[in-house]
Amino acid sequence: MFEVIIGLEVHVQLNTKTKLFCSCPTSFNDRPNVNTCPTCLALPGALPVFNEAALHKAVMFGTAVDATINRTSFFDRKSYFYPDSPSAYQITQLYTPVVEHGKLEIDFEDGSHKTIRVNRAHIEADAGKNIHDGAVSKVDLNRAGTPLIEIVSEPDMRSADEAILYLKKLHSIVRYLDISDANMQEGSFRVDVNVSIRPKGDEKLYTRVEIKNINSFRFIQKAIEMEVARQIDAWEDGIYDEEIVQETRLFDQTKQETRSMRGKEEAADYRYFPEPDLMKVVVDDAMYAEATQIPELPDEKRERLVKEHGLREYDASVITAELEMAHFFEKMLSQGISAKNAVTWLTVELQGRLKGGMTVATSPVDAEKLGLIVKRIEDNTISGKAAKEVLDYLMENDEGVDATIEKLGLKQVSDTGAIEAMVDEILAANPAKVEEYRGGKDKLFGFFVGQVMKASKGSANPQAVNEILKQKLG
Repeated sequence: MFEVIIGLEVHVQLNTKTKLFCSCPTSFNDRPNVNTCPTCLALPGALPVFNEAALHKAVMFGTAVDATINRTSFFDRKSYFYPDSPSAYQITQLYTPVVEHGKLEIDFEDGSHKTIRVNRAHIEADAGKNIHDGAVSKVDLNRAGTPLIEIVSEPDMRSADEAILYLKKLHSIVRYLDISDANMQEGSFRVDVNVSIRPKGDEKLYTRVEIKNINSFRFIQKAIEMEVARQIDAWEDGIYDEEIVQETRLFDQTKQETRSMRGKEEAADYRYFPEPDLMKVVVDDAMYAEATQIPELPDEKRERLVKEHGLREYDASVITAELEMAHFFEKMLSQGISAKNAVTWLTVELQGRLKGGMTVATSPVDAEKLGLIVKRIEDNTISGKAAKEVLDYLMENDEGVDATIEKLGLKQVSDTGAIEAMVDEILAANPAKVEEYRGGKDKLFGFFVGQVMKASKGSANPQAVNEILKQKLG
């Protein structure tokens, strides 16, 4: 039996308006190479000027993961050449990062928790983007110089599932802090995975393999599983030392395998040295006081929802896992509805209707409309069944809730006189069944309820129907 050792490096693109060392905009979808200047093109004589907003956001993140904030940190130069890095080096923080020694708690379905240590989060400049079009390769340097924080975990995860829980919690925290859009498809949240194995009970750390730049949780999970299987096979076949070397691999989504990319460099290979063009970075008292006042985070929001609204911890976890979901839920509650009903209609009814990549953020039925549907159930305007018809209709049509109820003729009849007349008619038409019920056949009560609801075309208030039937049959 083997134990899996996983550590993660996550590159989070910060949502500053300008780049890390110049005033070029950081917008993602502009025409290639328009957001460039002598500094981010690394032209001779151009010098970097540090973007203070990136430091502010890094301190916010450090606060969120209960880390040490180094009030004085330094930049270092990491030397390497890639086509999308015009300077042939990256400005980063190796020796004294702004954030160190944090922690993040992951939550399991059974209610248990595990703490994953965060080794560091350092500020660095992003590279550009290579675009490969058949036999032609192009370079877009719009992204070059965009500020990143690289968040490095300790190797504390023991399965692909734990790694995904960590990443989802990290992604959620970044979104709650509003320091990045964390869009994985656009490269704002990129993950490098370090994987090794060892026999159960062995304390030694064996050769780790890095899998580079994976852009979805599903692919990250698959890449880890594939790499673990490859390493176990090599161990069992007796070729571990020859087959498993320290290297960088890519995950091939089509072939569902990891593939060697290059040998993994060590720190010495990058020839790090203190960045000569930048002074030390100081978090002064004013910035520290402001940046450490962070918004409510997922775990805090979950605890509040449990305490204030009596939600089950699991339901509260589902609601708070994504910022958009949490905002949607709290807007629903502003309608003055039951939190329990809001959870059901958001997590079951609405989400069950979101197809084709649609999310709560892009749902045609917004929080106000869904909250009003629930309110109309609670004030007995419509039944739960009718509410589903209203929701189905509004998923396809941009109309109001009350107008839709009227249009579809779903308004519930609560007039006791009208319901009593229907009950009398049903009982008169079924004298034999009335006698059977009164003779002890209690199950027939459901028959009478069904007949009244059928006669009213589902519009009769079920509670009123039950009460009147009990009175008439008693």
